[in-house]
Amino acid sequence: MRSLGTVLVLSPHTDDAELGGGGVISKLLEEGTELYWAVFSIAEDSVPEGMPKDTLKKEFLEVAKSVEIKETNLFVGNIRVRRFDEKRQDILEKLVEYRNEIQPDLVVAPSTLDQHQDHQVVARETVRAFKNYCSIIGYEMPWNMLSARLNLFVSLEERHIKMKWEMLKNYHSQSDSFGLRSEGVRRRQFGCFRRSVEAE
Repeated sequence: MRSLGTVLVLSPHTDDAELGGGGVISKLLEEGTELYWAVFSIAEDSVPEGMPKDTLKKEFLEVAKSVEIKETNLFVGNIRVRRFDEKRQDILEKLVEYRNEIQPDLVVAPSTLDQHQDHQVVARETVRAFKNYCSIIGYEMPWNMLSARLNLFVSLEERHIKMKWEMLKNYHSQSDSFGLRSEGVRRRQFGCFRRSVEAE
């Protein structure tokens, strides 16, 4: 991983990449990788009642600030949750734009086996946009998976898990979620990724 100059992280919704691959993101940052991060939805429809609709956007920006990712390396969209299929072509075009502008050595995206409908769209379009340009690895979120097909493991240290937890703590609006409690983070600390090889 030390040889990676530029990495693009793709997150369908705020907190997805941190939950699925926060430990690996921490390790990449520690090793000095130039990291770009694109979020496709700030999930306004999922914000708890009584909170501002842009709460998750603000929380994501706090995550990025906490790990010292430059604002110019962040891309934040606002596709409605569970409506990504309607924006499939727009997502592909945006990914091609990122590919041409950033020219990443590696893309970190949802697994192509993820069953969440929005994650599926991002995973498929990522393969379309990047399959002939760079390596792609997919993070798995156990609650979205019917099966696992792991063929890449990244060795993490305790400090990487701690940084993952520190990132996730910025999502105050999601504090009741098991995935955003410390025991949930520690149970998914293995940094397990699979290489996306399906070509569509």
